[in-house]
Amino acid sequence: MTDKETQILKDRIAVVAAWVVAALFFFPIFWMVLTSFKTELEAIAVPPSLFFEPTLDNYTLIQDRTDYTKYAINSVITSIGGTMLAMLIAIPSAYAMAFSPGKHTKDILLWMLSTKMLPAVGVLMPIYLISQKLGLLDSKTALVVIYALINLPIIMMILFNYFREIPKEILEASRMDGASTFAEITQVVIPLAWGGLASTALLSIVLCWNEAFWSINLTSADSGTLVALVASFSSPEGLFWAKLSAVSTLACAPIVVFGWLSQKQLVQGLTFGAVK
Repeated sequence: MTDKETQILKDRIAVVAAWVVAALFFFPIFWMVLTSFKTELEAIAVPPSLFFEPTLDNYTLIQDRTDYTKYAINSVITSIGGTMLAMLIAIPSAYAMAFSPGKHTKDILLWMLSTKMLPAVGVLMPIYLISQKLGLLDSKTALVVIYALINLPIIMMILFNYFREIPKEILEASRMDGASTFAEITQVVIPLAWGGLASTALLSIVLCWNEAFWSINLTSADSGTLVALVASFSSPEGLFWAKLSAVSTLACAPIVVFGWLSQKQLVQGLTFGAVK
């Protein structure tokens, strides 16, 4: 076998492997959507059935029993709000660390990332009590602040690496022209790193949208997000798989579509911005 034939064989194997991995990741979503069109008896049938008469009863029941639009709006507000607050904090902080690094800058970044290893349940009680004292239980404000803080370490690390790609000579030239720090950030750094900022914001929105622990524990009917709506379909009587699949599909659909539309920017944010 020649080198060319060997390379072609390797390429074909890589393509097949990529399709297999993609199928494994896509199958749970496919099965969830499929189950959402079944009756409860068909959803728990053994062996499971691939061919059945589809029904929209589960979706109709969700619309009748819940206010899906309200939960969806809450998800949009908290995801975008948490991202905006995190970016507002992270941009000047990453700017300072990237262009005026100290002796322990990398240690600080590592410490910030290490906070992501802390189990959320370990700080649930103090955050719950603080929110209660401030009257922020079941409020979108509490979720916005928490979402911003839990995603801040990742955003800081990505932006730090993005900003380091900007040549320092450009900043030196702006300083010689008398630009202030605020002008450097808004008129030089942000325009040059706009692609990185956009991809980081998109990633943060996805992370906020999928955050379940804090939404379930700090909200109820008024400020609950779509993940809280999904959790509400778990009852002491058991799990109703068809209805649960339908509400999960409605909760996942917006962010899946959003991810498909912005996949190029998301991949860029996860690779180039995260690895120097």
